[in-house]
Amino acid sequence: MCLGSKKELKKFNNIFLLKAVKEKGGKMFLRKEAVDQIKEICGRYKDEPSPLMLILADIQNEYGYLPLEVQEVVSQETGIPTSEIYGVVTFYSFFSLQPKGRYVIGVCIGTACYVKGGQNVLDKFSDLLNIKVGQTTKDGLFTLDGLRCIGACGIAPAISINGKVYPKVKLSDVPEIIKEYKEKGME
Repeated sequence: MCLGSKKELKKFNNIFLLKAVKEKGGKMFLRKEAVDQIKEICGRYKDEPSPLMLILADIQNEYGYLPLEVQEVVSQETGIPTSEIYGVVTFYSFFSLQPKGRYVIGVCIGTACYVKGGQNVLDKFSDLLNIKVGQTTKDGLFTLDGLRCIGACGIAPAISINGKVYPKVKLSDVPEIIKEYKEKGME
């Protein structure tokens, strides 16, 4: 796999966290640059009494997800067992083991949004993007998530894209929303 230019690499860090080189057993290996950066992030919090959440949040902010290979580096740097780190990553819903797209589309399917058509909106995004909930498009642009509640019951059905909330989304709005972000993704 060609990693492309530095600009592309920075733009889609989460896609390029792991090398595309496989060795025995199909194990993936981190790029040296990624390992160095993870070590630097761990070093920022060496004097903190409980640094794990801060470290994981910074790494996820940088790369978009926390695969096992990253957790192993954090374990080596902090002395925290990988099993404990994995437990934290899988417990908190804001951490992810899988790469996320540049734009994370969260469709609320909590009670108010569901009653007002939130599931239909979710299904429309799924159909148009050709992905299921929890998946990312092949181009790395979109990830689709179903959310239980985003606290926007009065403007149901609502969606959130990277924190921006869209109120009273209609099925006819979905293609235009996708188009808007595809155009942003080309910039």
